[in-house]
Amino acid sequence: MYTTEIVAMLGRRFKDYRIGSDLTQLEISEKSGVSIVTIRKFENGNLRNITLGTFIELLRAIDFMQGLDDVLPEIPVSPYELEKIQQGKRKRVRHAK
Repeated sequence: MYTTEIVAMLGRRFKDYRIGSDLTQLEISEKSGVSIVTIRKFENGNLRNITLGTFIELLRAIDFMQGLDDVLPEIPVSPYELEKIQQGKRKRVRHAK
C-alpha cells in the first residue's frame, strides 16, 4: 500500500471516529488547532500527506491517544535481557543466628 493510500484510509477512519464521538469538523478544528480545510481534505482522502504532529492533535481532539500504543507498542524484554535481570535478583533471605 502506498503512503497516500494509507493517509486516505486513516482519514476515512478518523471521520468514523469523529462522527462516533458526536463532534463536527468545526469542533475538531477548535479543539485541535487544525484548520477545517485540512480536516475536510483528510477525511475525504484528498490530503496527500499529513504531519505526525497534526495527526496526533486530531487524535487528541477525539480522545484517542491510547490508540497510539497499538500503532507502535513498546518492545517486550527479550529472553536474554530477562535472564540478566533475573540473575541480579535475590533468591533467598538469611538472618544471622
